[in-house]
Amino acid sequence: MGAMEATVVGTAMPTIVADLGGLPLYGWVGASYMLASTITVPLYGKLADVLGRKPVLLFGTAVFLLGSIASGFVPSIELLIAARTLQGLGAGAMQPMALTIVGDIFTLEERGKVQAAFGAVWGLSGAIGPLLGGLIVEHLDWPWVFWINLPFGLTSMAVLPLVYREAKLPASGSRIDWAGALAITSASVCLLLAAERHLPLVTLPLGLVLLAAFVAVERRAASPILPLSLLLRPNVAVAALSSLVLGATMMGAVLYTPLWAQGVRGASPTEAGTIIATMLVGWPIASAVANRLVLRFGFRAPVWLGSLFVAGGVVLHHVGIAHLDSLGLVRLAMFFFGAGMGLTVTAQLLAVQLGAAHHERGVATSTGIFARSMGGALGAGALGAVLAAGLGSRLDAETVARLLDPQQRAGGIDPEVASVLGGALSPIWFVLVALALTNLLVVAFYPAGTRADAAPPIAAPEPIAAPEA
Repeated sequence: MGAMEATVVGTAMPTIVADLGGLPLYGWVGASYMLASTITVPLYGKLADVLGRKPVLLFGTAVFLLGSIASGFVPSIELLIAARTLQGLGAGAMQPMALTIVGDIFTLEERGKVQAAFGAVWGLSGAIGPLLGGLIVEHLDWPWVFWINLPFGLTSMAVLPLVYREAKLPASGSRIDWAGALAITSASVCLLLAAERHLPLVTLPLGLVLLAAFVAVERRAASPILPLSLLLRPNVAVAALSSLVLGATMMGAVLYTPLWAQGVRGASPTEAGTIIATMLVGWPIASAVANRLVLRFGFRAPVWLGSLFVAGGVVLHHVGIAHLDSLGLVRLAMFFFGAGMGLTVTAQLLAVQLGAAHHERGVATSTGIFARSMGGALGAGALGAVLAAGLGSRLDAETVARLLDPQQRAGGIDPEVASVLGGALSPIWFVLVALALTNLLVVAFYPAGTRADAAPPIAAPEPIAAPEA
């Protein structure tokens, strides 16, 4: 569901906007989902360390499915944003819990084999998702891009209670830091509003004040939702900052590349979907390679190599759009970008998990995902504001519908209108390049000597039963 959600919806968004209107709110459809999933990640991580992984994952999946159902019935872009927010509230539990369970069950050496299975599922879903999304909006109707989640989600909820038994968690740390959760949630909302240019002179300072309040609360909390001692570890601090930047880069590419392909190049939704599909093919392949590189060279080498791939892919993406106007080159660029994300994110996650005790692994795993999701939410919001400012009042709803709806533009796109949209998107490609270069600067500070055999020992948990056949 995670891979298909990222690709099916992104491919369908131009068609959705053509039907519902509200192009200035285009970025909010992605930003609301990212924000909701982001602000709940630390809370879900802590709840998983207190209540267990299984109930949190089941609850999150149920909420995600409710949001998926609602998203298909909305009559306006504003209600779609609300439904996507509900969907994001559930998604905040899904990926962190899945990765935490993997960290519980398998050793670092075993994860190489496990990664191949996870990579196959992710790669297949990622490759099929954009193509399926394109076929749905061309031959059915766009609500089915959300309802496609239902059979997968319901099957997961039926199977998980039967096949997974987890260890009994220690009694320590059984309190929930609700004050910290409220502070980080409020700070996140304010920072996103500032990124969207909603009263930035108010929301930005307020967000920074709330962020400072969150730090003060965490320093005194008996069981903090994000332990500062964890965040201050060099590999965790660099990984979190890198994840923040990479999240913004990825969300910008996933949201706005299909818009360029369909609105400027006149590509079909299916053709636009193949662009994002190449990213989600490169990601799992590189993830499997990253595990082997970690075992042989440590964590630092794949982090650096992956960041170079990300930067190279983003630069190639910019050249393919701004200079060569080539869909094929953009597809290749997204493959390299995905490979870079697979190397960097996987190595950083393994480093964080390996250095965390069992009772804090849920929080530790959630930290990187929280940072990447926060970056994605801020990136989607800020880049949406850039797009809205570039468009101004030059494209009305009717013009946008003709530009993005495959049925209405059967006779071809209007070159003048496409030029306006292309000009409004142009600054976004420069921002993505700047973000990728910033990430290179950040990972230059990744600590040396972070080899798998040099990582802090993991506190042995109680035995966990592997999934039954």
